Amino acid sequence: MENSILIYNTLSRKKEEFVPYNPPFVGLYVCGPTVYGDAHLGHARAAISFDLVFRYLTAVGYKVRYVRNITDVGHLENDADEGEDKIAKKARLEQLEPMEVVQYYTDRYHSNMDQLNVRKPSIEPRASGHIIEQIELVKKILAEGFAYESNGSIYFDVAKYNESHHYGELSGRVLEDMLSNTRALDGQDEKKNSFDFALWKQAQPEHIMRWPSPWGDGFPGWHMECSAMSCKYLGEQFDIHGGGMDLMFPHHEAEIAQSVVANGRQPVHYWMHNNMITIGGQKMGKSLGNFITLDEFFSGNHDRLERAYSPMTIRFFILQAHYRSTLDFSNEALQAAEKGFHRLLAANETLKKLKPSDVSSVDIAAITKGCYDAMNDDFNSPQVIATLFEGVRVINQIHDGKETISAADLVLLNETFNIFVVDVLGLLDEVTAGGQDSKVNGLMELILQIRQNARTTKDWGTSDLIRDELKSLSIQVKDTKEGPVWSVED
Repeated sequence: MENSILIYNTLSRKKEEFVPYNPPFVGLYVCGPTVYGDAHLGHARAAISFDLVFRYLTAVGYKVRYVRNITDVGHLENDADEGEDKIAKKARLEQLEPMEVVQYYTDRYHSNMDQLNVRKPSIEPRASGHIIEQIELVKKILAEGFAYESNGSIYFDVAKYNESHHYGELSGRVLEDMLSNTRALDGQDEKKNSFDFALWKQAQPEHIMRWPSPWGDGFPGWHMECSAMSCKYLGEQFDIHGGGMDLMFPHHEAEIAQSVVANGRQPVHYWMHNNMITIGGQKMGKSLGNFITLDEFFSGNHDRLERAYSPMTIRFFILQAHYRSTLDFSNEALQAAEKGFHRLLAANETLKKLKPSDVSSVDIAAITKGCYDAMNDDFNSPQVIATLFEGVRVINQIHDGKETISAADLVLLNETFNIFVVDVLGLLDEVTAGGQDSKVNGLMELILQIRQNARTTKDWGTSDLIRDELKSLSIQVKDTKEGPVWSVED
């Protein structure tokens, strides 16, 4: 199928046709987690949003090199140039080596991503493994005259950069409007201006994570790592850089400035940013203390949760909103997503059992085209889901004998659901995915088998009792030629 993909480019603030630099190769870089705590719903949204991009570009024939980094050094408190490294702080509190903290939470993050059916990236570099590349990049920026040394630390000279470039072009900020930070900050007197940012920080005697450099023992600035690693694995210019909207400033803004100075060109063609998860209208995140970890969602062990929600329910919930829109958490919204997900999967199972007729009374090509059109319009997953539910309606009508489908259209409908439900949206039957709902499915199979045995022995009382009790729980049972099937009612 012909594909002309539009991507909303944060840099230009408009949708642009996607034209790879070096087709069929596509370079995709996404800022991964800082591994000092358990992953929460915000982490899941970023991972699933760019997993969707990765999956669709792959599905339409591109060879994608997907790089998602692990931040394991240099990310200081409050995303600034002062305070303690977040991982070093965790290590000190728990009396562990910093890399023990990194390994523990990286493993947990990977486990959560597997549960959510997020595909592994092509490369997952760690900042601590690329210190040499970061030091070399700092040297280049110093040589170009856009950085200065102060007490063993190296800072980027934002004001000088802004004389010949626009610092703030990604976030829309104007340097003259940025207020100077008047708080007494650690190391603030080292800077020419408060908005200058660290490329390399001198390590104080108590600082655990440190490496030798031409300027003394220290560690890289948070922004430096992504510039160095993206350039190493994707080149000085690459196609797509993604991350959460909260990273737009200062992190991604600093990345642009560093790379423009070091390499003399814009590093990225398309900047993409997923929006935030909110809870009661307020951003959900570690810094606000209102986050719910993914493990808590899967177990239901949190005061804000009415019950547990499976990984596929969480994935479907996130995909129901466009990646650039805010998504507000509530139990009601999750339970609605759960019902929708079960309806979609039930229809997909029904689809596999449909028999073809001589002619079609339904327009399957329109459903297929609608799915591609939605994804080609800035990866519009909610519109894909809406189109698939038009397919659900058609499947149920064919199953009930109200519509007919030809053999060729039946093949096309199966292909469409397989491509978009499984390959692109990444939704799996929860028996396959594992987790809480695999047990639910197994239990339902047992209950339906008991009911079928009752019907076989003409024990209609037991059969009707099971059906009615399930109905009271919003579970509908239909008796078909192939046997009983169940679904969650709307």
